[in-house]
Amino acid sequence: MPEPRFLIVRLGSLGDIVHTFPAVAALRETFPSADMVWLTHPRWQCLVESSSLASAIWTVEPRALGSLREVIGRIRTIPWTAAVDYQGLWKSAVLPFLGDVKRRIGFSAATVREFGVPWLYTDRVRTTARHIVEQNGELSVRAGAKNPVADLMLRIAPEDDARVRDFLQARAIERYVVLSPGGGWRAKCWPAERFRALSQKIQESLGLSCIVNYGQGEEHLASETSSHGPGAAIAYHGRLGPLMALLRRAACVVAGDTGPLHLGVALGTPAVALFGPTDPVRNGPYRMNPASGSVRGNDIILRVPGTVTTHARQKHTHPAMLALQVDAVFDAVRRSIGAAL
Repeated sequence: MPEPRFLIVRLGSLGDIVHTFPAVAALRETFPSADMVWLTHPRWQCLVESSSLASAIWTVEPRALGSLREVIGRIRTIPWTAAVDYQGLWKSAVLPFLGDVKRRIGFSAATVREFGVPWLYTDRVRTTARHIVEQNGELSVRAGAKNPVADLMLRIAPEDDARVRDFLQARAIERYVVLSPGGGWRAKCWPAERFRALSQKIQESLGLSCIVNYGQGEEHLASETSSHGPGAAIAYHGRLGPLMALLRRAACVVAGDTGPLHLGVALGTPAVALFGPTDPVRNGPYRMNPASGSVRGNDIILRVPGTVTTHARQKHTHPAMLALQVDAVFDAVRRSIGAAL
């Protein structure tokens, strides 16, 4: 019997791809010799490569007609066992559909947020798990995986690790905390001025350096978060590979529900997660325990009790984020660093 061929569809983004890794690892665990092609956006190719899960990685730019035509043509050339769409959007579901993949696995209407997407699947999975990682795992089980999730280790390129080591040595930084004030939308971001106050308390009281990570278009956050004068927080902007090295070496990462938070957790770094409108039960830090095959780590999640979950992409900071005070976050960092000593 030939080895199965799976088309894995998860185009983006950073945190969502990280939350897909354990489910794909479960497929790889069950089918170690399977041909598994991962379809993603070019921006995330190196992230998918770091997981060592895919036999091949195909990139596609969903907004470019030529790119779409090319990848759909490539999909049509292979007799797939199944396509698994872990994204659940029109732009992801349409690719295996137009690529004439006979079996297409995805979420049911109870899970997806874009109306009508499940019409493009042959297998519509109504999930029962609460965390998105385990919901993704239910798709893997439908595809034939013995378990919904499996452990994995992300690989960091030696040159990226060396680049970050040189960055730290040039600034005489040994132990440090990564602060990541950005986010997918403003409502779930903790105010930059509070990150600045937190940085000052960490450096004055704990003697640790603070590095402010920021992405493209977030320069204003770096400026607003970084303090000035002796012991000032250092702003950092780099490619994904070096960011992984920076996060892995950190004593702790402090962030909202954002990609760098979830990436840091996947790399084994303790986290203080600041949640407001989004639900940590669904989107919170997720760690595999290799011994038991279950999740749970020593991460600290801060969220005001009674907060109503919403994914509305509002342009103003959500009141639940404003309710998180600097002293409470600092205490969480102190406990996290203490647990790591």
